Amino acid sequence: MRRGFGLITAIVIMITVATLMTLMIGLSSTSVKVTLDLYLKEQAELLSRSATEYALLAISGHENNASCIENINISYPKTSPTHEANITIWYIGNGIPIACSNILVNNIETNESNLTVIIDTVVSVNLNNTGITEPIRVHRRTIQKP
Repeated sequence: MRRGFGLITAIVIMITVATLMTLMIGLSSTSVKVTLDLYLKEQAELLSRSATEYALLAISGHENNASCIENINISYPKTSPTHEANITIWYIGNGIPIACSNILVNNIETNESNLTVIIDTVVSVNLNNTGITEPIRVHRRTIQKP
């Protein structure tokens, strides 16, 4: 009778330990996934800020008399990119060249509002180079006066 009870106790203990180990491995892999997702999302938010500043710099350095910058695409980093930023620029105000197709309003009468831009920055994380399963996408819209 004692031998049978000892065997059943040993089996119950082994099953309990195996269940606890399975739970610990599952929690550990979930923790790694959440940490990776948070890291990539934070990188995407920082890249959206940098891309917006880059777009402002590009507009400021561009001669807007004949043409205008409407789209900018950035891949980060250059080798095996994990993030892609797509920037669309919309123009508001008088004096914008006719060749621009992204003009929202061109009949503004106040000089302070002329050549105002709305910058839409969308940063998405490349699923192939990062190993994540859910897409991460950050959208940032700003209105600026270059």
